Amino acid sequence: MIVHLIDGTYELFRHFYGLRRFNKGKDRPMGAVLGVLNGLLQMIEEGASHLGVATDHVIESFRNDLWDGYKTGEGIEPALRAQFQPLEDALVGMGVTVWPMVELEADDALASAAALAAKDRRVQKVCIWTPDKDLAQCVRGDRIVQVDRKSHVIRDAEGVYAKFGVIPERIPDYLALVGDASDGYPGITGIGAKGAASLIDRFGRIEDFPPEILGENKSLALLFKRLATLRDDAALFSDVDSLEWHGPGKGIAAMAATLGDPRLLERAEKAFHSPKESESRSPTAIALKTKSSKTAKQSQKGA
Repeated sequence: MIVHLIDGTYELFRHFYGLRRFNKGKDRPMGAVLGVLNGLLQMIEEGASHLGVATDHVIESFRNDLWDGYKTGEGIEPALRAQFQPLEDALVGMGVTVWPMVELEADDALASAAALAAKDRRVQKVCIWTPDKDLAQCVRGDRIVQVDRKSHVIRDAEGVYAKFGVIPERIPDYLALVGDASDGYPGITGIGAKGAASLIDRFGRIEDFPPEILGENKSLALLFKRLATLRDDAALFSDVDSLEWHGPGKGIAAMAATLGDPRLLERAEKAFHSPKESESRSPTAIALKTKSSKTAKQSQKGA
């Protein structure tokens, strides 16, 4: 089985600002929520069977206690913020597993869910659907991968190294040095992407850097590394089977009416009752097929 883990908050933002390009500033009240739901239904129609969506129920987390400049919900447009709770309610109505995070972030939920799913030998692949560079630290080989829906890029461990110059496990060290503007910490002055990758390649973890490399900034770098390190110990589920989609919930008709799109009900019911196809059309399946083909060709050459 393939487990799909979706960053619901990112998807909500993506659809909200994507619609802005066409609505001339006249936001449809639940337009972004509908965008997220239809995106999930498309995945289900293409064969996705096990899904979980993580959301930031509130933007603030335990990291705000560690660093004053860490990201907050301040500045989020009211029209967007008003869709946070409806998204969570709609996901429940759709029958999709949702983890609304408080204290921890949605990214922590994705990291935890990936770790839990990977423990099950039946799971062939775990796909984390977000372009957020934080989640690159969760990638393991080609079994836990990061999928960027917008650019249709699937990033395995080799892809992470190609992009950042470090292995997935060193992403927190990398971000600690270069900073992450979207999360609100600046990194270490004077160290850019290439410099960070070079230092990590030479010395490994920040903890193992010689004292003279970072000097008095080492403690700050370690703090930033703590901010960048995702928690993967949240007890979100005990059995990966709990992520299987069993069709829309009983309240989906009322939900679809509230959202102003009765077609959502028809699409969800059709997705549930239609014969399930393999994920042959999905980006993940293409990656699997490509890898399998490459492996087969290499084996033939070796023979």
